[in-house]
Amino acid sequence: MEDRKQSPPHVLIFPFPIQGHVNSMLKLAELLVLAGLKVTFINSDHNHDRLVRFTDVVARFAKYPSFQFRTVPDGLPDDHPRAGDMVTEIFDGLIVKTKPALRDLLVVIRPPVDCIIGDGILGFVLDVGQELKIPVIQFRTISSCCFWVYYVIPDLIEAGVIPISGNEDMDRLVKVVPGMESFLRIRDLPSFCQTKNIEDSSLQNVAMATRKSSRAHALIFNTFEDLEGPILSHIRTECPKIYTIGPLHAQLKTRLPEDQKNKASSESSNSLWAVDRSCISWLDQQEKQSVIYVSFGSITVMTREQLIEIWYGLVNSKRRFLWIVRPDSVVGHGGEDIPQELIEGTKERGYLVDWAPQEEVLAHWAIGGFLTHSGWNSTLESLVAGVPMICWPYFADQQVNSRYVGEVWKLGLDMKDVCDRNVVERMVNDIMEEKREEFVKSAREMAKLAKESVSVGGSSYCNLDRLIEDIRLMSLNM
Repeated sequence: MEDRKQSPPHVLIFPFPIQGHVNSMLKLAELLVLAGLKVTFINSDHNHDRLVRFTDVVARFAKYPSFQFRTVPDGLPDDHPRAGDMVTEIFDGLIVKTKPALRDLLVVIRPPVDCIIGDGILGFVLDVGQELKIPVIQFRTISSCCFWVYYVIPDLIEAGVIPISGNEDMDRLVKVVPGMESFLRIRDLPSFCQTKNIEDSSLQNVAMATRKSSRAHALIFNTFEDLEGPILSHIRTECPKIYTIGPLHAQLKTRLPEDQKNKASSESSNSLWAVDRSCISWLDQQEKQSVIYVSFGSITVMTREQLIEIWYGLVNSKRRFLWIVRPDSVVGHGGEDIPQELIEGTKERGYLVDWAPQEEVLAHWAIGGFLTHSGWNSTLESLVAGVPMICWPYFADQQVNSRYVGEVWKLGLDMKDVCDRNVVERMVNDIMEEKREEFVKSAREMAKLAKESVSVGGSSYCNLDRLIEDIRLMSLNM
């Protein structure tokens, strides 16, 4: 028993198996092993195969003897797309296949696990932890502001805001989310909430998992107090123990040894896609802040018509653009029948790749703006880089994030629910020239606050130290 108490705490980290969740929770895992904790990271078989194929993740984590990967099935066939609306099918597979596999692993793994850091969208991780008497800290990879909307879903239902009626005024203010009464509209509700069916499984899953958070030992948010402090104060009335430790990618750069910092940003990734680094060479040839970067993340799926409208908007703006177009991102599109003027316009001013090293791209001096899906990792990466955003949200928390970017933080423009070439053209020019000064000023101020939060003595830096110390104390009480 004495040896057990002297060994470092063993933390098991389990993300929801999609790109954004895996990325941020792997960063947390690395921060914990840097602090001397033992970490077991649970990947789905499917995602681990992709990580190993497309990144240096095995070699990168091999330098940490206290770290190990373990894998579990996600319950889906390997050829399942795991994108677009079909991403919600992962939930069913996880309940059937992954929950029992996780429980079995926790029973036999040695040394025993002292603490689970589970993805907060997966309520069953909390159930398994409580059954086995292992403390569970929930990590919410979404914004705090979206978490709070999720938390009050029962109130939204009681007030009649959900379900959405067929003739709903989408610009009507939602008055029942504390702290957001003056600016949150129906169209800004998370995608799961914009349903006409009160029994919708995605809505019910999100609502139940989020309400379970009050039963967790604590909550972790990838955010910082200067960004989301007002909403965090509301969340603390229901979930008082919260660690705000973000932006995690900036926190990791602060804590990595000096000889690893440059490599972390330029050569390594946690990507489930093959990174095409040729775009960096292309950016190197462009003028300062002359390029609009376009990426809609790892899940967004668009129609061919939407693709063409965005493409025309970019070409017609006359701005240089770097656009990430995943092979699976356009429904029924094989690259055929693209108007010649778009092809010629792209040859002149654009560059298209399947996937890019996004942190490095956003930090590049040639980038002047970001047309984004408003995923939380992307929002934070753009914020830290001081790059103004145009937001075209697709899924989950992205609708709330884009409203905050445009209306609350004043870091860019919200283009939600619109896909029109003229609007794209106008907003690109606003971000890159017409209204650039005001957005850049706000973006630089927020970037400064973000970097201060993860510097020694900053709020996120101290909160991570507090989290690590609490895990150590937790292990002594096991």
